Amino acid sequence: MSQVPAELKYVDTHEWLRREDDGTITIGITDHAQELLGDVVYVDLPAVGSRFNRGDTAGVVESVKAASDVYVPIEGEVVAVNQDLVDAPEIANTAPYAQAWFFRIKPADAADYDGLMTADAYKALIGA
Repeated sequence: MSQVPAELKYVDTHEWLRREDDGTITIGITDHAQELLGDVVYVDLPAVGSRFNRGDTAGVVESVKAASDVYVPIEGEVVAVNQDLVDAPEIANTAPYAQAWFFRIKPADAADYDGLMTADAYKALIGA
């Protein structure tokens, strides 16, 4: 059964989001997503300074089963990427909510975060 931490926000494309103390938003893929993908072998992340609109593709995660786009759930500018994940993509399978974050963005509108899916809503979506 997939882990769905209550303190995070979620979107139906299976990314999770966490608001940091400095107002940036950390984004990664959910435990459910990594389970569906299987063994992650490659991650392509956006460049720092890239700007994205909500729903844009910001990267790719590849596994032994498939490749999947990583989407940006809220508009903003990338301020950090997780180089550790690029160097060791398999951590997406073992620590999807901790070490395996993908990137951080500075949101164009901080209020966009509040309207995202709660853990309970995401659990209902995935049938957990």
